[in-house]
Amino acid sequence: MKIANQRRKFLSQLTAASALTVVNISPLKASVFEPMQQGEHRFLTPPYLQVLTPTSVDLVFLTSNKAYSWVEYGEDQLEHKAQEESDGFVEAYQRINNIHIRNLKPGTTYKYRVISKEISLFKPYELVYGKQITSEQYSFTTPVEDAESVTCLVFNDIHDRPHSFKDLMAIRGEKSYDFAFLNGDMFDYQEDEQQIIDHLLLPVTTLFASEKPFIMSRGNHETRGKFRREFKDYFSYPTDSYYYSFKQGPVYWIILDTGEDKPDDHPVYAGIVDFDSYRKEQALWLEQVTQHEEYKRATYRVVMMHIPPFHSGDWHGTLHCREVFDPIFEHNKVDLVISGHTHRYGVHPPNEEHTYPIIIGGGPKEGNRTIIHFEANQKNLIIEMKRDDGQVVGEYEIKK
Repeated sequence: MKIANQRRKFLSQLTAASALTVVNISPLKASVFEPMQQGEHRFLTPPYLQVLTPTSVDLVFLTSNKAYSWVEYGEDQLEHKAQEESDGFVEAYQRINNIHIRNLKPGTTYKYRVISKEISLFKPYELVYGKQITSEQYSFTTPVEDAESVTCLVFNDIHDRPHSFKDLMAIRGEKSYDFAFLNGDMFDYQEDEQQIIDHLLLPVTTLFASEKPFIMSRGNHETRGKFRREFKDYFSYPTDSYYYSFKQGPVYWIILDTGEDKPDDHPVYAGIVDFDSYRKEQALWLEQVTQHEEYKRATYRVVMMHIPPFHSGDWHGTLHCREVFDPIFEHNKVDLVISGHTHRYGVHPPNEEHTYPIIIGGGPKEGNRTIIHFEANQKNLIIEMKRDDGQVVGEYEIKK
């Protein structure tokens, strides 16, 4: 009898639990298409320029809520509209916006602003818009086709110290620049979107990135953390790859992704990386790139890579970069390599180990931070590296 009573008690509890489950499921199903409870629709970042070419540009910006967003632009008036489209859809109901503008004129200044209209309800046959927001007006200038010169700034190893961008820009002087190159380790590791916004996107858009493009090149610290996979979503790359090449001015640029600095089987990676294979993949690609006529005809061939192939100790990443990349550099007459990683700034002229100069930027701590100004024309290529106190700590010139 006791067992029977216990069984009846259990069945009674199960029935009650099932009833609660049914009651709870029904409203959940009904709420799928209900308006989401959200905060006020706003821009999380100003727009920032990516992959600026003589005839096109990518404009990226983030919003707090999912929305339909577009760009208005023009030379004098904002008479043109650009929106992203794919597979018959206008890209909408998203927060990370990446809008590609085509058919621009080389060497031309354009004004622009971005607009975002919140989507507060999205049913199969009903879409309801919410608040519409509009950015400030900005401008950018497309590069000239086959320009005689090119200039840029190089940052490296900021390591989650966003104030360093402002500090370094303050001592760069009045020299012009076409774009900024972020040569790896802007972060210690990738934690979430807010880190990317607060420690990179807001500082650089406040300083320049809404009107001058930047290139985000991955360092070994960008490969770490739970948000490492999502990191690429916030930037544009010509081939949707971290390694690629392009020609601007008299320079053929090669951007390599040097991966991690420790062996793939190191315990901290827990068996979920394979950077040796990735670097070998890049080496095969690099062999092909260096056979292109555009590469061969370029006045200068410059490689940007976070981990240098020399002057970086005997860590695995350095040695493997040396093994797979250096022979290609040597055989195909690379003119210059610019790196970071070591936190020890230095200018390393050609020597018995490498026939090309290697420029290495400083580290994240005050007194060791650097900014590099790069300038190249048909006659010479000039590097000037300044420390955060304004002192020039490295110079190099290549004459043609």
